[in-house]
Amino acid sequence: MELSKKLKSQIALLPNKPGVYQMKDAEDKIIYVGKAKNLKNRVSQYFLRPQSGKVFAMVTHVDHFDFIIVHSEKEAFILEMNLIQTHYPRYNIMLMDDSHYPYIALRRKDAFLKIARRADDKKYYYFGPFPNSSDAYKTIDLINSLYPTRKCKTLGKKICLYYHLGQCLGPCEKDIPEETYKDLYESIKSLLEGNIEPIRKELKEKMLKASEEMRYEDAAYYKNSIDSLERTVAKQSVEASTDKTNRDVFAYATRDSYLGLSILTIRGGRLLGKKNIVVQCFGEPHEQATELIEEYYQNNDLPSEIVCNINGFAEDFLPIYPDTKIVSPKEGRLFELLDMASLNARQGLDAHFMSARLEDDNEALLEELGKTLNIKTPYRIELFDNSHLQGSSPVGAMVCYINGEPAKGMYRKYHLDEENAGDDYHSMVEVVTRRYKRLKEENLSYPDLILTDGGLTQVHATLEALSAIEVDIPVYGLYKNDKHQTEGIIDKDGNTYPLNVTSPLFFLLMRMQDEVHRFAISFHKAERSKKMKQSVFDDVKGLGEKRKEILRKNYPTIDSLKNASLSELEQLLPHDVATSLIEKLKTL
Repeated sequence: MELSKKLKSQIALLPNKPGVYQMKDAEDKIIYVGKAKNLKNRVSQYFLRPQSGKVFAMVTHVDHFDFIIVHSEKEAFILEMNLIQTHYPRYNIMLMDDSHYPYIALRRKDAFLKIARRADDKKYYYFGPFPNSSDAYKTIDLINSLYPTRKCKTLGKKICLYYHLGQCLGPCEKDIPEETYKDLYESIKSLLEGNIEPIRKELKEKMLKASEEMRYEDAAYYKNSIDSLERTVAKQSVEASTDKTNRDVFAYATRDSYLGLSILTIRGGRLLGKKNIVVQCFGEPHEQATELIEEYYQNNDLPSEIVCNINGFAEDFLPIYPDTKIVSPKEGRLFELLDMASLNARQGLDAHFMSARLEDDNEALLEELGKTLNIKTPYRIELFDNSHLQGSSPVGAMVCYINGEPAKGMYRKYHLDEENAGDDYHSMVEVVTRRYKRLKEENLSYPDLILTDGGLTQVHATLEALSAIEVDIPVYGLYKNDKHQTEGIIDKDGNTYPLNVTSPLFFLLMRMQDEVHRFAISFHKAERSKKMKQSVFDDVKGLGEKRKEILRKNYPTIDSLKNASLSELEQLLPHDVATSLIEKLKTL
């Protein structure tokens, strides 16, 4: 975009100091608030670098900006949050809502249970927080069924059904000894901390006795209680470490203008659950991930320890929370948790792309696609993907979509000529030739559109194959920007059709792209397990078998690995190893 004189003059006056900036529209309304360690570097990059998606949309509405210089990063953070919460700028990324993760609160004096959003009342013992609130409610329901806990917030005047079922001590009528409540409190607290054996043993004995006495309904009740106990409490007892440290684990992943942040919540040394957040990319990914974590702790309590390998995180975070311990593991159990978070971040992104906008009218979207490309409505679309690993086990795959839905009976797999392994252009020529030569020979119908996933090069390869067998089908490619994010569609002449990354059509095409990748990868994995004897990682110094396996889990294809940034790889590898791997990938 062409900068106005007003913006050019303001950019020239930006200082090299920390502060908070406010982007404003022509009506002087604040549309975005951000903080920066260096105002000149941070603000100028919005206008002097190519932008896309949400950033581009925001920048096009900026008429002018203001800034406030501060003394420290902590001051910048506090001021930024205050301004956001005061003005609610439309382009600010907020992590979720302003609610807190729930805790189970157990009152010490009478073992009363409730859900709490803050762990700040000394009268209670708190267990949590739970990333998934339904787990907290299920656990309370289970404990209330297993123990004679008080069920009423306000005591009634007479005993109720719970007392007659043996699930309440009846404090509304009876004077309960303090020692009884103390024992009940300790039993429930022990259960929440993962010691389920005593209650499981007791329930099993009752189940067996009821069965022997042919009280089968009671036996079934005890059996269901045991199952519920294992589902809701035992599953939370996954050992996270040998200690009992409260910690959160963070990792992020990116794809096609979106960022996924995964949070693993560990309390008392046990994994309580995970949360995946997906937002549109807004600036440098590692900086955005740090900002999202900072926002997260505006509404959630800090644990004793934060585990992450996000580039620059400690440098940005510690000035704000100086008492927090930040751990960046390179091996061991904590690194395994980091790997788990990374896998969850990637899976969260994939799930977002596969499930987003499923309610949209596919037929209308296909009509929109046809009009955009100036072709007839492409009710049948075929997509190709090829996969190999350093020239080994080359395969090709084709998926077919009809009316915007996968037609799995028409999917095809291809073993490719070893001579073409590693040569994406001629691999595409081979697979397209084989596909449409057969359709022509058998007098079968052609698709309305072929979409390739390699930009102009793959479009030309496809057209070369079609020309050789004298078949005419419209061919377009999905092209990526310099950040390896899918940006739009390209035709044979290099004309581009940018896509709005928040549009329904974008998500429909991404689902198709994901499906052909998935199909090709699953086929290649099966072939690789039979023949794979060498790896692209073998001559990268510092990559042992364990690190190779971690990379294979997180990046199942060479393309996905090539698309990873250095800062993203550094979450899983030491800097020098990640750098060597990046250099090796550039040669492929």
